[in-house]
Amino acid sequence: MSELTHFDSEGKAIMVDVGEKENTRRVAVARGEVRMQPETLTRILENRVEKGDVFAVARLAGIMAAKKTSDLIPLCHPLLINSVTVEFTPDKHNASIGIEATVKVSGQTGVEMEALTAVSTAALTIYDMCKAVDKTMTIDHVRLAEKKGGRSGHFVNPGESTK
Repeated sequence: MSELTHFDSEGKAIMVDVGEKENTRRVAVARGEVRMQPETLTRILENRVEKGDVFAVARLAGIMAAKKTSDLIPLCHPLLINSVTVEFTPDKHNASIGIEATVKVSGQTGVEMEALTAVSTAALTIYDMCKAVDKTMTIDHVRLAEKKGGRSGHFVNPGESTK
């Protein structure tokens, strides 16, 4: 396991100095899911949620959140993100929606936190838009699926498929 880098020699929290790091292409993929009642998923798929198009709103929320991650997570660096995609995979059998966010940057630090924030915010947005009809929804299994670039190279979370 690598050494934690967000602490100085006295144990105080610090923002890591990435100034000497090489500028490289970095990609992070995060995934999660929202579980719900079958009728809730049906309403989403049939665009019968009173607040509007759940996928369109949640996609925009995820993209916006990725861009604001450094405002939310105290030690994250502000990044000039190249792209953010947020995709949804409805699963009628399990009454759930899979969420996948991919964030890309050319920079000196990775975009794992931005991808995780995009997934989390998209999931929270789905919950917010549907809570009037289903307060039992759960947000589950938010995780880093894959990252590429930087000093640590390519990482695939065990058990995850890659594209």
